[in-house]
Amino acid sequence: MKKVYLVLYYFFIKHLPSNYFPMGKLFNYLRVGVLSKLIKIGNNTVIQSGFRFGMRHTVSIGSNCQINENVYIQSAIIGDYVLIAQNVSLLAVTHKYDSLDIPMSLQGSTKASPVIIESDVWIGSNVVVLPGIRIGKGSVVGTGSVVTKNIAPYAVVGGVPAKIIKFRVSSKI
Repeated sequence: MKKVYLVLYYFFIKHLPSNYFPMGKLFNYLRVGVLSKLIKIGNNTVIQSGFRFGMRHTVSIGSNCQINENVYIQSAIIGDYVLIAQNVSLLAVTHKYDSLDIPMSLQGSTKASPVIIESDVWIGSNVVVLPGIRIGKGSVVGTGSVVTKNIAPYAVVGGVPAKIIKFRVSSKI
């Protein structure tokens, strides 16, 4: 039955218009309904058109999340209240390249290591997160960043590679 849902999703549901269009809530309901048969998704999560995933057994999305258009999640565990903008890639494997005697395309891939995104994180558009990275609670990742190292809670990072710009602080006095 999972194969039927996979075919239904990738050939039809994935291409339905985003939440912003007329009847968008219905399209999101259909998209999340079919996806929830394939990956773990919490309550009140919005997933826009073009969403793709790789290792479905190791993809988990929390509650109250927003995943925008054309996001690719190879493998990740995502907390609650996470915002992921357009064209983000969360990667879990990469190519091996250690041997000079063997073409890289023949060296295989690294072992899967899912990305972990803690709760209340905002990831800007066109971000790439490399395998095994942990993004701490309350962090912000700036548009176009490449995340190569773990991010501390409440850090605001940006750049290639992503570096700490500042830390978010409480507005309570």
